[in-house]
Amino acid sequence: MDTLSNSTVLPNAVLSPSFNRRELKPGIVHIGLGAFHRAHQAVYTQRALEKSFGPWGIVAVNLRSPEPVRALEKQDGLYSIIVRSAEGDRAEVIGTTVDWLCAAESQQDVLDYLSNPDIRVVTLTVSEKAYGLDPLTGGLDFHHPAVAADIAQPTRPQGVIGFLVEGLFRRWERGIDPFTVLCCDNLPSNGRVVRRLVLEMAGRRDQALANWIGSHGKFPCSMVDRIVPAATDETRARAAALLGAEDRLAIETEPFMQWVIEDDFVAGRPAWEEAGAVFADAVAPYEDMKLRLLNGSHTLIAHLGILHDLDFVRDVMAVPEFVEIVQRHMEAATATLGAVPGIDLPAYKHQLLERFANPTIAHRNTQIAMDTSQKLPQRILAAAVETLKAGGEAREFAYVVALWIASIHKRGDLNDPRRDEILAAIRQADRQDPSAPLFSITGLFPQELIEDRSWRDIVNRELASFDMTADVEKT
Repeated sequence: MDTLSNSTVLPNAVLSPSFNRRELKPGIVHIGLGAFHRAHQAVYTQRALEKSFGPWGIVAVNLRSPEPVRALEKQDGLYSIIVRSAEGDRAEVIGTTVDWLCAAESQQDVLDYLSNPDIRVVTLTVSEKAYGLDPLTGGLDFHHPAVAADIAQPTRPQGVIGFLVEGLFRRWERGIDPFTVLCCDNLPSNGRVVRRLVLEMAGRRDQALANWIGSHGKFPCSMVDRIVPAATDETRARAAALLGAEDRLAIETEPFMQWVIEDDFVAGRPAWEEAGAVFADAVAPYEDMKLRLLNGSHTLIAHLGILHDLDFVRDVMAVPEFVEIVQRHMEAATATLGAVPGIDLPAYKHQLLERFANPTIAHRNTQIAMDTSQKLPQRILAAAVETLKAGGEAREFAYVVALWIASIHKRGDLNDPRRDEILAAIRQADRQDPSAPLFSITGLFPQELIEDRSWRDIVNRELASFDMTADVEKT
């Protein structure tokens, strides 16, 4: 079977770009060529271009791995998304990408794009841990390898903040307006977080550069939502059957997608609203809703699944008892939310339960459970702090923390940037106060929860209720 390319004749049922790809010029650099970007921002951009064509082709950059870059090159920048639901599967070929680079191999080419005035927007999906964020200060973590390297050698960046700063430096030197930085990762107030990190690194280099970025640069916040499981051989086989061609970058996703963006750009943007994106004065209400209801519930479901040997989210949602636990968690999270413009929260929660239970989406619990230490603060712990301040017990949030600890005992391991610290803490635990060593890890829990012994006692009681096998000594 031939590989998907410009010469592939697609079946009539397969959607593909309706615009002339040869006329598409680069206007966006996207850093983080993962499945989520390919199923979300790239899709929105394609649909926007179909409604209102313009110079908004995407230069796709992966920081480390060259594999997706090489696959995209082999496929002429094309790949497919398979939208799956109980009604059946449908395929769509995405062709918004005009160039593709691995930063580790083509550092100067990436910087050339970032300093090119044609590039007006830089979008980011690099995961929470890639930013080098210090959870205690909210600024740069100077012990983060990429941060340390980029401060030492700013003209040869390795990390995402280093690339942004060097790209902006080159524009500043040449009298070119800055690009807009649009973060699409699950960080609260993500635009403001990235702005602070960029200004800190720029200030260490040249305060005049930092002042220019601060005065002229734009860092809008955004909230993104679409469930995108990791691709498998089954994904690729399903894509081949629908396309009549092999696609090494095929991904599966759900029909639902959402993008809420703060409308604050330096020099224009694609007409993403034509594709269904919502532009809002304040993204925070939508962001809190998604982080606490969808992402928080996902973290709960993932560790519940791991503890009970269930592979996928849909498997957990097939157990009525577990669905009730998820519903109780959602009700507790809802109590911490204010009004969300245009959103019917009861209907939103009902829709979430249906999305989680989608029988065609094989979203692995171990995939969702990756990097939980980086996700707990915004998904679970912030809501716990607010609930306690309001006079509540925050039991549902203590339950999720206990689940996380129990799932580590169950597996004897975890995929997390703080793996060694967390495993060492679990080995130090005693039966009387098993969570104590974890609460002693610097920056893992907010001070309000560390000092609230009654809440930690709830964590311990919930932990004692789980049937788990302590196996960490084998790691």
